[in-house]
Amino acid sequence: MDILVFLGSVRTSTPPRPARLGERVARACTARLTGMGLQASLIDPLDFPREAAFKPHFAYAESRAPEALDDLAARITAADGYVMVSPEYNHSLSPALADLLNHFGSSLFSYKPSVIATYSAGQWGGTRAAMAMRGFLSELGCLPVSAMIHVPHAQKVWDAEGAYLDGVDAERWQGYLDRSFQQLAWWAQAARDRRTDAQAVRPDAFRTHPGERNAP
Repeated sequence: MDILVFLGSVRTSTPPRPARLGERVARACTARLTGMGLQASLIDPLDFPREAAFKPHFAYAESRAPEALDDLAARITAADGYVMVSPEYNHSLSPALADLLNHFGSSLFSYKPSVIATYSAGQWGGTRAAMAMRGFLSELGCLPVSAMIHVPHAQKVWDAEGAYLDGVDAERWQGYLDRSFQQLAWWAQAARDRRTDAQAVRPDAFRTHPGERNAP
């Protein structure tokens, strides 16, 4: 199983502190997935520079896309599942996460599951963002599993490297993460077993003219 963990933050400034709180959540998720025997990679939006004016990867029909976007498109296509790590902005998902994901068509994500993981420095853990993410990820093609991860006061759970801080009930947190990741692994395996069949019978509407998806 190849799982991509998307970090939904590009903020490096303070205040508020600590900067890039989501990085420790994403690192913790990546470490736990690896500990379960899955291949997990952290996708940091800062590693994938994009044009100032929004231009998605699939819009480079007559010119070569930036190498970083080409590389990420290939990794998304090859992956078996995704973990989407996001803070909450105005009761919705991170604009940094939405911007990065919107650069790619749903055909790259289709027939694969995802996990929603939200966090906050306060008490709510980004739960309202998670509700918006369900519809967003479903439309993207990587349907979220039922179990979600919400981390309130994330700065009190993991350090900057994603390791548990002293005094944290690591066993309980690990069990909490496993509830979502075990569902992800089950669905990812089931989807991989049937993905070739699904792609063979669907119309190629995601790759050609949008009108192919119109009603008769």
